[in-house]
Amino acid sequence: MEANLWYDVFLELIHEKYPKNAQLTHAVMDLLCLEREATYRRLRKEVPFTANEIAKMATTWKISLDEIIGINSGKISFQMHPFNYLNPSPKELNNMQKVHNLMEQLRAATNSEYMEVSNIFPRPLDAGFPSLLRFKIFNWAYYYNGHESPKPFSNVILPNSVRAAFEHYKSCIVHIKNSNFILDEMVFEHFVQNIHYFHSILMITNEEKELIKEELHALLDYMLEIANRGYYPETQNQVNIYTSQITINTNYSYIYTEKLKTCRIHAFGKFDISSYDSQMVENFRDWMNLKKKSSILISEVNEKKRIEFFGEQRRIVDGL
Repeated sequence: MEANLWYDVFLELIHEKYPKNAQLTHAVMDLLCLEREATYRRLRKEVPFTANEIAKMATTWKISLDEIIGINSGKISFQMHPFNYLNPSPKELNNMQKVHNLMEQLRAATNSEYMEVSNIFPRPLDAGFPSLLRFKIFNWAYYYNGHESPKPFSNVILPNSVRAAFEHYKSCIVHIKNSNFILDEMVFEHFVQNIHYFHSILMITNEEKELIKEELHALLDYMLEIANRGYYPETQNQVNIYTSQITINTNYSYIYTEKLKTCRIHAFGKFDISSYDSQMVENFRDWMNLKKKSSILISEVNEKKRIEFFGEQRRIVDGL
């Protein structure tokens, strides 16, 4: 991670500890025994914090220097990113804005990579389909939204901020120069089984089921266009789609650019467990690319397998 970038990340993390500027100022003054003006100058980046000051803040406020600087202590730091998609808190919205800022880096990044190994629809592929997104949030809320009574699909309304976040994500992720997706061959069947279940317990109406079915066909059309061309139609950046010959039990991904390197495990429906540790990202990158050995590339090449795969998925969707 570049020197100025890790320092910015560190400042963001201490602001997370004390979101209000006055609170942060007093906390830094008390901890480091600094005068007010000296504290202001550091927080405005006019004067950098010293190494000892950074170490003291990191230790006191439990900030992982391993993660943001890349110190090799033998420990790997992962962070869980819980998020209430139906009623996000101000802190969650603030964190979402920080993700926005990181995603913006993808637009101008050169030699950028994204890879996802998944038994659910990869986010870069289905992010542009509102009913599928809404169903994913509904599915997440049914299992993981605290102790609230489950809401039927008709009552799951996404806040404008959440919809905008996914639209922004979609507009940025297609600018990755080289993307690879390895899909479990049962990905559509798993999704359709979930719809059947929620329809059977009257959480989804017939009309809503038909709407989801239409978007599933639209998603298949979009994926087939990508597979035929070998790139995103929006940007013409390269995309390789594989189907795995063995079961995928865990969903994981990485983003790899000159400035931003992160790996993620996708857990509990819509949560991410992520790390910015450079060695762990390199390990993820190596491990995930090894999955290609047990997968079949269906983008551009292998037309027979591509026709068979998409034909089978359409048959499954038609069963709704």
